[in-house]
Amino acid sequence: MEYNPVVPLFLILGVLIAASRFGGAVARRLGQPRVLGELILGVILGPTFLNILDWEILHGVHLETTIKQFAELGVLVLMFIVGLEIDMRELSKVGQVGVLAGVLGALVPVAMTYPVVLLADYGWEVALFAGVTLAATSVSISAQVLLELGFLRTREGNALIASALVDDVLAILLVSVTIAITGRGEESAAIPEILARMAGFMLVGGAIAWFVLPRLIERLATHPNIAQSYGIPAVALIFMLLYGWTAEEFGGVATITGAFLAGVGLSRVTEKHKHEIESAVSYIAFVFLVPIFFMDVGLSTDLSSFKTSEVPLALILLVIAVLSKILGAGLGAIVSQFNRLEALRLGVCMISRGEVGLIVATLGVATQIFQPGEKLYSGLFMVIVLTTMITPPMVRWVFREKPHTGEAF
Repeated sequence: MEYNPVVPLFLILGVLIAASRFGGAVARRLGQPRVLGELILGVILGPTFLNILDWEILHGVHLETTIKQFAELGVLVLMFIVGLEIDMRELSKVGQVGVLAGVLGALVPVAMTYPVVLLADYGWEVALFAGVTLAATSVSISAQVLLELGFLRTREGNALIASALVDDVLAILLVSVTIAITGRGEESAAIPEILARMAGFMLVGGAIAWFVLPRLIERLATHPNIAQSYGIPAVALIFMLLYGWTAEEFGGVATITGAFLAGVGLSRVTEKHKHEIESAVSYIAFVFLVPIFFMDVGLSTDLSSFKTSEVPLALILLVIAVLSKILGAGLGAIVSQFNRLEALRLGVCMISRGEVGLIVATLGVATQIFQPGEKLYSGLFMVIVLTTMITPPMVRWVFREKPHTGEAF
């Protein structure tokens, strides 16, 4: 009987979801966000300790790519839900802080990282790209924690979303510019085109999401076949997936930005339909896809391959990664009339590099700016992983007081 290669996938998905529930429950019992427990369990199951993906019971089937695809879908749905939670009237109130904190939160890491890497005997190209790698921010980690703690709809939560959007756009632009000026890619003469694509998608895609999608949902809801059998959530998921694809294919921005825009647009539907969409999508996300995303971050981490000689540089880069976001985003917040606690909270929420940092670092390898296995690349990889893991407890610590507005998800 021929062995079915999809069968091991059922086993590994079951193990990952069970581990995420257990890790999340333990974390909550210890007063920490569920995300932290999921990340730690992912590391334990990964190559650092148990290396579950290489177990003989999986019959040699390579599942890394499939799991990462589930994880990508998980973060897409998570950012769609974050978009649904957004109140644009509140978000517009933090427009200034979003721009200033987002810009400074991206530029300060570059300015702090560049001289340190130069002093470590690397060239200016490598130093510049290392700074750009640490300019990234993964809003999905902090957004999930704020959802869990009930702070997403507060002033700091709205500022985080606005700042992260600006940060992501600027980080993508910095990557493109860096590859262009170092001559390592085909983008050398394409900077105006890149800017035009990004601006065009944000303007046109945002306008369609804001004005067209809500009306389309309301009109489709009058059709009996759509109104019944989860038709409205199905249509919403279709819009989310199409926006995710369009964002990267035509806009040159991250897929999660497209999903977020779709969520923001659909936040304008009637309360009845919004609740229907949120309920159905949240079940899919938090029961199945999102736990796989956070577990995959841990599964991608191999602490056992980290050499002692790489520790000093990694620790220096880790300190820079944490301080640069707190100082950069925090300064932007203070200039925008946030108090010191609000500025600190915003800076801490921006620390995680997550999947965005990993994508940028991988691009550095693809363009041969970084060499796999070299001390700097290993250090940057560890910093990306560690900032992702330390952000949830840090966010929990700075948000010790109960929120005055919003509800825990």
